[in-house]
Amino acid sequence: MGRTLRDLVRFNRQFASGVILLAVVAAFSCLSFFSPYPPNDSFVVPPDVPPSWAYPMGTTSRGQDLFWLLSFAIRNTLLFGITVAVISRVLALVIGLVAGYSGGLLDRALMSINDTFIVIPLFPILVLFYFVMREHMSWGLLALMMACLGWAYDARLIRSVAMSLRTREFTETGIFSGMSTRQILVEEHLPYVLPIVFSTTMNNINWSIGLEVTLSVLGFTDINTPTIGVLIYWANQHTALVAGIWWWIFFPVALVVITFIGLFLLAVSMNEHIDPRSRLGRTGP
Repeated sequence: MGRTLRDLVRFNRQFASGVILLAVVAAFSCLSFFSPYPPNDSFVVPPDVPPSWAYPMGTTSRGQDLFWLLSFAIRNTLLFGITVAVISRVLALVIGLVAGYSGGLLDRALMSINDTFIVIPLFPILVLFYFVMREHMSWGLLALMMACLGWAYDARLIRSVAMSLRTREFTETGIFSGMSTRQILVEEHLPYVLPIVFSTTMNNINWSIGLEVTLSVLGFTDINTPTIGVLIYWANQHTALVAGIWWWIFFPVALVVITFIGLFLLAVSMNEHIDPRSRLGRTGP
């Protein structure tokens, strides 16, 4: 996997561009650790000040420095997306590899569960989940719920790869040499699906961030935890665009768009690398 990433950085401009964009976003999020203001404190600076040398991104109607507040928001948003992606990747990997390798009744049972999650309408379920858990809604609870709903498509993709791997010679050699099912899946099959896992992870982070922003803008999340969506929610509550406080929405939207583009470039470039024809066209034989 490390060699694959190195080749992508060297030969794929899309991948390198995505890495640079995400590095900038990650570096900005790290500034939150040096913020002079706690993220939930209000009226620590003059309100509604446009971008200037003193306040590079302006201030909000709640008297918050948008530069520092946005660093907290993008950090929480990235952590949210990564948390959802990691949990859902573990579920997709376990279910996909086991179903594809085992086959038979176990495969049919796991894929029946998988297909059930595929047809579930996610957004209405999450809205209903908010109203049921409104008093206890938190950042982590929403991430766990989204992770439990966001693994099914990728599990089926991993299963299709595992089904082709179980008939390969190295799998039969592993069986005859006495390797356990866990050893075969982890040592023999997992390296083949890691590029797919990486690509789907980028897509899943994009999906989870986009859905979190949508829910937050509508107020269906914990509005006391600063995220990109929560910033836009409070901007709408204070009618920022009507009042001419354009920077309160512009900078959060611009930063999350940069994040989306960076993740998209990583996913697309990895998909091209998985295709042998595209890979040979870029790196040579």
